[in-house]
Amino acid sequence: MSQEERPGTKKAKSGGVKTKVQTISENDRLFLTYYTDPLCCWSWGMHAAISKLKEEYETASWRYVVGGLIPDWQNFCDPVNSVTRPLQMGPVWMHASQVSGVSIDHNLWFRDPPISSYPACIAFKAVQLQSQEHAITYLRLLWETCMMHGKNISKQKELIDVAARLNLLYPHFDIKTFQKDLTNGKGLEAFKSDVHEIKINNIARFPTLTIRIGQQCLLLTGYSPYERLVKAIDQLSASAYQ
Repeated sequence: MSQEERPGTKKAKSGGVKTKVQTISENDRLFLTYYTDPLCCWSWGMHAAISKLKEEYETASWRYVVGGLIPDWQNFCDPVNSVTRPLQMGPVWMHASQVSGVSIDHNLWFRDPPISSYPACIAFKAVQLQSQEHAITYLRLLWETCMMHGKNISKQKELIDVAARLNLLYPHFDIKTFQKDLTNGKGLEAFKSDVHEIKINNIARFPTLTIRIGQQCLLLTGYSPYERLVKAIDQLSASAYQ
């Protein structure tokens, strides 16, 4: 059976020819869990590839888990990139921009460095309590606000401003409920659940993507271009259907 014929993978390109609709079983379905963070420059660099993957594998099931990349600068250390202070994060963002080809304002770390990624993670979860779709869009808006426009998303004002932009896109999104959940502990509790999942699954770096088809599972750690993602899914699919 070819890749295009397997249910739950790439969407069919029929070219106007009528195709038979297949029922997708749980064993055929593609499940992806994306471990990420609003201050992860590599996740922003990978955003276009993830978006394209969603379009190509339109029946796939997605979960987003946020990890709290930077608790605060007293409890953050990235030995791989030798980062222990905000100023040292600027060159990492510059490198991510060069590798991914995505515009990233690395000067934020010199101009107005975020003190933590926890507030943005909690805000993401506060949105997710209302809608997964809204939350994914909110995360994209957070990345744009921070990476492209160089604004400090550890500040509550920025988080609420981004929520207001989300409300323009989704009028049914309740911004008042969002603000309550941002501060009343509901968003924090949901975020704690994500952090717990990351710990028990030993997710050490962001972004990390787990891909599952049936009993077959594959873990990709770090920045991956679109071609690598598709190759991984094809390999996993071939193994699942042997």
